[in-house]
Amino acid sequence: VQLQASGGGLVQAGDSLTLSCVASGGTFSSYAMSWFRQAPGKEREFVSGISRYGSNKYYADSVKGRCTISRDNAKNTVYLQMNSLKPEDTAVYYCASVRDIVVRRTTSAYDSWGQGTLVTVSS
Repeated sequence: VQLQASGGGLVQAGDSLTLSCVASGGTFSSYAMSWFRQAPGKEREFVSGISRYGSNKYYADSVKGRCTISRDNAKNTVYLQMNSLKPEDTAVYYCASVRDIVVRRTTSAYDSWGQGTLVTVSS
C-alpha cells in the first residue's frame, strides 16, 4: 500500500491541526494504521494508532487527551486531529500501515510509510 500524508504547517502554540493520510493500492480495511513523528535529532516515535475498523485506538502519553485518531475506510484515509499544540510537538509526522489486526508501537512493525508532513509549533 502507498501512503500520502498531508496537513502539516506552521501554527502557534495552542492551535489545532488535522493531518490526513490517504492510502492506495491495497484493501485499506485490512491495515492497522498509525502515526509516528520524528523531531530533529531524535528517534521516530509512536504517536497514535487505530485498528482496522476503528474500534481500538491508542495514544502516546505525550499526546493523550490532545489528539484524536480516526479513519474513514470508504475514503481510504486516516486522520490525526491535534489540539492544544505545544512547541515540543514540532516534528515530521509519518503515517504507517501494517496488515495486522494488532496496533503496534514500534517502527519495525510497519512495512509502509508515507513521506511525512512537517508540523512546526511556535511559542
